[in-house]
Amino acid sequence: MDKVVATAAEAVADVPDGASLAVGGFGLSGVPNVLIQALYERGVSGLRVVSNNCGALGSGLAVLLSAGRIARVTGSYIGGNKEFARQYLAGEIEVEMIPQGTLAERLRAGGAGIPAFYTPAGVGTQVAEGGLPWRYDGSGGVAVASPAKEVRDFDGTEYVLERGIRTDFALVRAARGDRHGNLVFNKSSRNFNPLAAMAGRVTVAEVEELVEPGEIDPDAVHLPGIFVRRVVALSPEQAADKGIENRTVSV
Repeated sequence: MDKVVATAAEAVADVPDGASLAVGGFGLSGVPNVLIQALYERGVSGLRVVSNNCGALGSGLAVLLSAGRIARVTGSYIGGNKEFARQYLAGEIEVEMIPQGTLAERLRAGGAGIPAFYTPAGVGTQVAEGGLPWRYDGSGGVAVASPAKEVRDFDGTEYVLERGIRTDFALVRAARGDRHGNLVFNKSSRNFNPLAAMAGRVTVAEVEELVEPGEIDPDAVHLPGIFVRRVVALSPEQAADKGIENRTVSV
């Protein structure tokens, strides 16, 4: 039951080229930066990433993106990541954009063993009708477009069919974790991390504080260890290394 591995490098040593990854976090919050850096140092490429966004300010998934290691992104937000936008428009990367709530539910559904579900989000748009650019041809044209999805009427309201997401691996970051893989997330880092962890067939968690089994109140567990295969304990320096995306000043 002891799922702790010594290093981040050991924890991701079996992630191959072309693997699919569900990655937790939003902006700079709750991003498994140490595990992502370990993947970068291994040199794996052709990765198919499922994450809300693809890193920010040169950190997180932006490290892999800038190195040309990501082939496809399934997400809902490009934001201020200029390199992500450049690669997408230049046809260097394939991008499937999904409404944020739908992305969250697709991850949760995959982890819960639900193959697909109906949602009203996206009905009457290209999300349902198809034609969203997944890949550009580098000259302004669309090389690959999204297909149309099934739409059904339930009690007078139309819903679009969305498939659950399962990935080969998942990388997440938690505030606390025990040796059995039970995890607790801090505030907004609880956004996509539990859902990404559920979707991964092999989930690796980096934890800011490692505790012994029984030290986390069962009622306080946000993600049970059944979903986690490996745990990496961060050093105090790694745990404290948290960026600020936008600084504001009040007077």
